[in-house]
Amino acid sequence: MTNTITPVAAASSSGTPTSRARRKAASFDANPAKAGWVTKVVLAMICFLWIVPTLGTFITSWRPLTDAESTGWWTVFTEPASLGRLTTSNYQDAISGANMGNAFINSLAIALPATFIPILIAAFAAYAFTFMEFRGRDVLFLTIVSLLVVPNYVALVPMLKLYAQLGLNGTFPAVWLAHIGFGMSLAIYILRNYMATLPITVIESAKIDGASHFQTFYRLVLPMSVPALAAFAIFQFLWVWNDLLLALVFIGPGENEPVTVGLTHLKGQLGQGWNLTTAGGFFTMIVPILVFLALQRFFVRGLTAGAVKG
Repeated sequence: MTNTITPVAAASSSGTPTSRARRKAASFDANPAKAGWVTKVVLAMICFLWIVPTLGTFITSWRPLTDAESTGWWTVFTEPASLGRLTTSNYQDAISGANMGNAFINSLAIALPATFIPILIAAFAAYAFTFMEFRGRDVLFLTIVSLLVVPNYVALVPMLKLYAQLGLNGTFPAVWLAHIGFGMSLAIYILRNYMATLPITVIESAKIDGASHFQTFYRLVLPMSVPALAAFAIFQFLWVWNDLLLALVFIGPGENEPVTVGLTHLKGQLGQGWNLTTAGGFFTMIVPILVFLALQRFFVRGLTAGAVKG
């Protein structure tokens, strides 16, 4: 009598995985970690807690003064008749009455140089820390990174006294220098970690071809570091644009005030209530949203580069 072995049994006995097992393994490897219901509930709650106040602020910015002071913003959904009273006058009054248009231009004049200048300087420094050999390189890099733990507030009073001696208080260069100095450590840290992941063979090939450090930096390293540059540009621009403390300390209210300072006295200046404050707040959000949407494809790639080896 002869023993017959089926193909499935033969595959099982020989240790070869079946097609079903291969498909199962492939499907598992393609999605190794599925989010459980607890994770989904937590994420839904976080999104809810984040979106609801923003939605309420947005609706309030379109409501007239009487409605904003007498009823809550949610009455727009419970009383459909209130939709007919929504108006754009809040934005018009906030931009023209509180001179938010001029403050908007001032914020651009502050944020753009305070974003590009530290990126340029930090890119040069990150290249030197990554591809150039000199004595004390690692010690100097650790010293710069350690400045991240120092609170910025401890330097405000000495800087204010120094600026007063130089006659810089109330001017744009005063807040430029402050933001450049405070953002330099993080910029060097992010860019250096990213440049360390670039293929060293490309840099060595450029050296063999006779390229100088500046040519290697400008033609090779800088174009390949665009994700990291864009990631820090988003961070720095949002920090500078939304900053209130440094703007109050070094510029203050006046003709050079940015939008953050203008928003603080919007209600007190016009006496119109929160409807103008919310309208002015959403007016100031236009540029940060556009910047993030334009650079978001580089954001995650620039931050995660250098986080793992291999």
